[in-house]
Amino acid sequence: MRGGATVAAAAAALLLSYPGVTNAQTPSPSPCPNTLTPPYAPPVVAKGWKAQLVATGLTRPRSIKVDDEGNLLVIESNVGLTRLTFNDYGGTCLVVSEKKTVIAETGFNHGLDLSDDGTTLYVSTAEYVDRYVYDPATATASNRTRLITGMSHVGPGHVTRTLLLSRKQPDMLLVSRGSGPNIDPLALDVETGVSQIRAFNVSEAALAAVGGEYSYSSDGVLVGWGLRNSVGVAENPATGEIWSVENSADNIARLGVDVHEDNPGEELNFHGAVPSPDSPVENPFLGGNYGYPLCFALWNTTDFPSLGDLSVGQQFSLPNDATANDTYCVEETVPPRITFRAHTAPLDIKFSPAGESRAFVSFHGSWNRDEPAGYALSYLDFDPATNQPLAAANSLDATHDVLSPPDVSVCTRRGACLRPVGLAFDASGERLFVSSDATGEIWVVMKDGEEGEDGGEVTTTVTSRAAGEVRARMPTRIGGKGWMVVPAGAAAFMG
Repeated sequence: MRGGATVAAAAAALLLSYPGVTNAQTPSPSPCPNTLTPPYAPPVVAKGWKAQLVATGLTRPRSIKVDDEGNLLVIESNVGLTRLTFNDYGGTCLVVSEKKTVIAETGFNHGLDLSDDGTTLYVSTAEYVDRYVYDPATATASNRTRLITGMSHVGPGHVTRTLLLSRKQPDMLLVSRGSGPNIDPLALDVETGVSQIRAFNVSEAALAAVGGEYSYSSDGVLVGWGLRNSVGVAENPATGEIWSVENSADNIARLGVDVHEDNPGEELNFHGAVPSPDSPVENPFLGGNYGYPLCFALWNTTDFPSLGDLSVGQQFSLPNDATANDTYCVEETVPPRITFRAHTAPLDIKFSPAGESRAFVSFHGSWNRDEPAGYALSYLDFDPATNQPLAAANSLDATHDVLSPPDVSVCTRRGACLRPVGLAFDASGERLFVSSDATGEIWVVMKDGEEGEDGGEVTTTVTSRAAGEVRARMPTRIGGKGWMVVPAGAAAFMG
């Protein structure tokens, strides 16, 4: 037993190592037998929260999901699907007792979801979506069925295919597909399936009706298009409404002026209720055009070329001509509900299942800024009366950090900072697991008292800095349908 635990703690650990009781909440031993610490300065933990590093040595962990046995399923990019079993000492004190390969598949890079009854797995590669029968008791997957194909790009591009199985409409599987190049002309044509979120009826009857397999670009229900790379997709459990977080374009110039440092902003987009497989719901957002590759969200208005009447969160154009000007972008495309700071790279969004009107977002962190930004786990508060964010659409401080870097300036160095990707709540809704691909880690965070503005401490042997010190060093983070001809000059902005 690690750390010289007492006889009582050893007995508890032995009991917890039995697979049938891995979820048992037992009094935490003192000290916690988990002594993992990151090889970098640990993240600052906000007041009212606690955090613990619970797994290391993984290969680029991306999407994560807790199964019905309380184990954590992890997509290790280009490796496969892994299951982590923990000995549970209560709170954030977890110790990995077993790591098991569920599916060895080098094509897996991000997409993962699990049915409500815990027996059906959905996984994706850059080209296809597959379904497996899953046994949580033995962590085995069998009976593979190919559901969707036709998602590869010609040449380089975004390869993640995010999956979300609706809980309100349990036969509907949402799949997000990003662009090829930085500015992708194919996204202008809705029939290409590029830069879209689509929903597919994966019931046996529906699959039989299409010959057992869908083609992404020609089948399914169009949830939204003009979405450059919406890696994070979530369903509000209170309403069944769909939200996504979009990674916007890099190296942008407007009217010959380089504006890429602070523009365009990343986006939180609203898509309305998930479509029903039987009778489509009344949803004015369904199939909406969110602007890309012609229109982008404004984040920083200072010294912005030809600002005019544009304000934070409104859509601006790049080739400012009659085909795609600012007026078109503002009036004919769907604007983001919240605009986040440029290049912070939101990769997942999860609504709290614990009765709070709150959505958590993982900000993977920037590479396309002179001053790094992101590298944080944050949340947005929602109004329970409207199920919309409390912050206004032009807010520059819609998010609140739970984990953030003590010195963001070092974060562009490989392995120097937490780089959050996947988020997953456990069955209680109190623990939130966070994967970090660049560092090969899993963290767990949970509430620990009254929230506030002052920083807390990391639950490892290293003490974090106060949040006030962080804020002094890093700026605040914030947060028409049809076919169109590519305007002249658009290719000049391709990255």
